[in-house]
Amino acid sequence: MKLAVVCANGKAGKLIVKEALDRGLDVTAVVRGENRTEAKQVMQKDLFDLTAGDLKGFDVVIDAFGAWTEDTLPQHSTSLKHLCDILSGTDTRLLVVGGAGSLYVNPEHTAQVMDGPDFPDAFKPLARAQGKALQELRQRSDVKWTFISPAGDFQADGARTGQYILGGEELTLNEKGESVISYADYAIAMVDEAVSGGHIQQRISVVRK
Repeated sequence: MKLAVVCANGKAGKLIVKEALDRGLDVTAVVRGENRTEAKQVMQKDLFDLTAGDLKGFDVVIDAFGAWTEDTLPQHSTSLKHLCDILSGTDTRLLVVGGAGSLYVNPEHTAQVMDGPDFPDAFKPLARAQGKALQELRQRSDVKWTFISPAGDFQADGARTGQYILGGEELTLNEKGESVISYADYAIAMVDEAVSGGHIQQRISVVRK
């Protein structure tokens, strides 16, 4: 299996690269600057400059793009659109590192985590931007995409437990009533999905067991 991790230098991207390499997968890190991952195969190119030819031959492309400032938040949509456009009509699967704010909190799927009174105001712009990108992704029937939302408490430096619960569109809690997962355990779930490919054109979610 040939795997490309776009924006691999980020915290999530580096751990996804490591997890995939540890499993013996053929991994290429796509980075804008100097490679800071463990990957030996590197494509040094900005996401927005990638072409269909660049990604030809990969079985899976993992989009680990992240933006947090007000002026760059719209790039959650534009970057994902660009990747979809250059993968359109191909068999290459696109796996997206998503957010938790757009997860639903009721069976009717009319209320989202970001709508709750306890959701921090500071994170609302990011949640809305990622939610908008997901809404746009749902319109792409020409791409074999999967959007993977982490738990509400997404811990960059959390421990790797090696276990997680796979959820769907709704916020899932573990037996302790928690919605939490480490970046390391999220990387396990991401690579599991890359290998299995069981959720084409679906949003799934993961939480620590």
